[in-house]
Amino acid sequence: MSLLSRDRLRIGLAPDRLVLVGYRRGLRLRIVRREIIPVPPHDPPHWQAAVEALPAARAHAGRGKPEATVILSNHFVRYALLPWNAALKTDAEWIALARHRLEAAHGPAVGSWALQICETASRGARVASATDGALLDALATRLAEGGARLVSVQPYLMSVFNRIRAKIGNESCWLVIAEPGRMILALIEDGAWRALRSRRVGDSWQAALPDLLERESAVLALERPCLRAVVHTPEAFNANLYDALQARDLTLAAGAALSDRRLAMVLG
Repeated sequence: MSLLSRDRLRIGLAPDRLVLVGYRRGLRLRIVRREIIPVPPHDPPHWQAAVEALPAARAHAGRGKPEATVILSNHFVRYALLPWNAALKTDAEWIALARHRLEAAHGPAVGSWALQICETASRGARVASATDGALLDALATRLAEGGARLVSVQPYLMSVFNRIRAKIGNESCWLVIAEPGRMILALIEDGAWRALRSRRVGDSWQAALPDLLERESAVLALERPCLRAVVHTPEAFNANLYDALQARDLTLAAGAALSDRRLAMVLG
């Protein structure tokens, strides 16, 4: 089978579920599978249970050996925002800086983590994403055992940002990425990333969002709080909850079916 005819499988790996979308190639790429597979509860959330569920994700996945892209829940990724530094010329130098920053926050365990550096803008801040190296090895092994080929692993934060960055442009806003139990808050000012936070949240996070953003603004000592938010969440979102906060839901592309919202983690 040629590379052009291989099917694709996008898998969202989260503590409580696997989110799957299967694409079949032909004259055009079309979705042929939509599924959410529950993962047995584990406290605290850890990636092993989700990885062990991968054979179920591969079952009935279609013909041949599909190319698999895995989107990692923000539960499984540690982030650091690195301000632009003209003195850093190579990826290796950026990685070294990221490892130093993450070791200061998380200790010697960082030595076994795999790091990625993602641009937010030309001559703009970089986002460092760190993942347990054992997780990446286990992903490749389990998918290969199931007959799929792992071609890409993407942090949920960067997958969302890359998909909606053109819609944000150079505006100022909070980027809010919410999933069960976890929220990412990124402050973007005139298109430049200013701050990045990862925090636990409960089921009532939507009602609490203005207060959350107000507290983050106070921590950052902002002269003027940012009252715009761009939201991405698999839950139904009600922007009319708020008075001063202007919230925009960019979870689904224009024209997408509302029923696909639960699959938002992996939609391309």
